[in-house]
Amino acid sequence: MENSSNSSSVVEDPLSPPARRGGWRAIMFIIGNESFEKLASMSLVSNITVYLKTEYNMGGVSVVNVVNIWSGSSNITGIAGAFLADAYLGKFLTLLFGSIASFLGMATMTLTAGVPRFRPSACEGESNCPQPQGWQLAILFAGLGMLSIGAGGIRPCNISFGADQFDTSTEKGRKQLATFFNWWYFSFTVALVVALTAVVYIQTNVSWVIGFAIPTACLAFSITIFLIGYNTYIFVRPQGSIFADMVKVIVAACKKRRFTIAPVCEYPFYDPPRTGSDPSAVELPHTDRFKCLDKASIITDSSELDNYGMAKNVWRLCSLQTVEQLKCLVTILPVWASGIVFSIIMDQCSTFGILQALQTSNSIGSHFKIPPGWINIVPMLALAGSILIYECIYIPLALKITKKDKRLTIQKRLGTGLVMSVLCMLASGIAEKKRRDSALKHGSFASPYSLALLLPQFVISGLAEAFANVALLEFLTTQMPESMRTVAGAIFFLGLSIAGYLSSLLVTIIHSVTAKTGKTPWLGGRDLNKNKLDLYYYVTAGLGVLNLLYFFFFASNYVINNSGDKRKREVQLEP
Repeated sequence: MENSSNSSSVVEDPLSPPARRGGWRAIMFIIGNESFEKLASMSLVSNITVYLKTEYNMGGVSVVNVVNIWSGSSNITGIAGAFLADAYLGKFLTLLFGSIASFLGMATMTLTAGVPRFRPSACEGESNCPQPQGWQLAILFAGLGMLSIGAGGIRPCNISFGADQFDTSTEKGRKQLATFFNWWYFSFTVALVVALTAVVYIQTNVSWVIGFAIPTACLAFSITIFLIGYNTYIFVRPQGSIFADMVKVIVAACKKRRFTIAPVCEYPFYDPPRTGSDPSAVELPHTDRFKCLDKASIITDSSELDNYGMAKNVWRLCSLQTVEQLKCLVTILPVWASGIVFSIIMDQCSTFGILQALQTSNSIGSHFKIPPGWINIVPMLALAGSILIYECIYIPLALKITKKDKRLTIQKRLGTGLVMSVLCMLASGIAEKKRRDSALKHGSFASPYSLALLLPQFVISGLAEAFANVALLEFLTTQMPESMRTVAGAIFFLGLSIAGYLSSLLVTIIHSVTAKTGKTPWLGGRDLNKNKLDLYYYVTAGLGVLNLLYFFFFASNYVINNSGDKRKREVQLEP
């Protein structure tokens, strides 16, 4: 974090004492904003599959593809959000504008539920389901698009803006930051569990209009909370986009590709003094990895510098610090790639798992029916419970017994999460086989099995996310220079975006191939009883095994211990 006392890049209100800015006081407002934003977005995410299938009459493959593409778009816009935050707007304004865009998107979704003409008419039997017209889909996609734009402003900046509130030049600040990631996940998860039980029930059993109006109001409330905390925040001025600097390094290195970097280089490196940043910030040392990128910073001719010793053309000569920043990004890619495959696997549980829930018995007594979307509360409870046990029981108990901080390393948590992703798909396949066989035996659309049949796969899903996603997020944020925190957030959500698109592609390929080569397609249609979803789950489990082997034999070499000196943790990202 850039310390307000000695950094020209931090904006302070002269009427507000510096000591009152930042820390947990500011974090309360940031997490409050995030919690209500997640409440709104996840109440839609949790039930969008049901909404599209019941109100827009979409088939299984269409629903999964729309959800995956929308999810992917919501994450890929984070790159644009990170660029705007770093280069022009700063994190605060980017978060604010993103929240407003999300509010407008959710309001549009409320209109699609409230105006009957915006949706196709209801099905009259399984064979007579009118499909939505183009203009109806346009309104639906406009709402989802605004939500994606909003997510692009919120997701890459929320965590990094929160991290800016801690002074990581001190031991206390570093410990607070390590705890922040877990409590950030825990706080909004608890809020979601408490609220989604009511919101999803209202959407499914009372009214989609009221069910969408509630998250719309929550978004308005989240914006209000965020603005109330204005005087508690530390603001870091935008200092230019890291993304643009990285492109310049690649271009400059290509222009100087004919030059050779010898052990004792005959050309001096361009390493000017840092300006406009915190003097106490960690300066990245020159490393020997990816030497081809060093060519961007060698001074091959004195004419490349002006009279003040600065580069005349930044597309031909880049500073050594900028080159090292790109090296940091390249070094985390193997672990990030493993995270993408993990997300592809987890996407199956959150999409096809809901379709499974739609075709199981959800009745309790003769009057109450459990909304299928409630099944998404299970992984959230598992995630929140595991974090609570880890932070409040395991860490204090281990510290008391050993007198040392016994936090699990990032490598161990990532590996555990990947193992659980495989177990999740195996459990999903076994449950689906039992569900389908039971439904076919009784000749019914819904299986006599209750939703309890699906609990194991969703519990394992929540535990897998608690281990892998939290660890990956911590790895990207803490194992990169502080100046690249927004980039770390954008990279994390870009991985989720790529996973969404690849998941959609995987579904399309499997559906197409099995429809042509087999008697029964594995996927497709409105009835899972006519498919072989369990075989698809086993294929994704195999993908998880390959990802696990890739991580343990290759990517894990790029994960260093998350303890020890801060400077080492930030710059020693070599295998």
